[in-house]
Amino acid sequence: MPLDAIAADISKTLETRSFIGSLKFDCGDAGVIVLADGTASTADRDTDCTLKISEENLVKLLTGKLNPMTGVMMGKLKVSGDLSVAMGLAKLLG
Repeated sequence: MPLDAIAADISKTLETRSFIGSLKFDCGDAGVIVLADGTASTADRDTDCTLKISEENLVKLLTGKLNPMTGVMMGKLKVSGDLSVAMGLAKLLG
């Protein structure tokens, strides 16, 4: 699934759920998805928190097939920056 399609899906979710702070999914060469200001986009910018993750694992994370804590422990997901922002992602996905 292309990152712009994933960003569009996240933007729809953000219409009904709030997310505090800014977060970047960094998928390396595939690009980024930035959650900030009530929307999701593929335009790169500085954020409060960055999650480094492959595009494949991002899809698994967003569909509930990859537990965030398991992802971190297995090295499939690396978190840098404000961890409280990363924790807010659970409310968005839940």
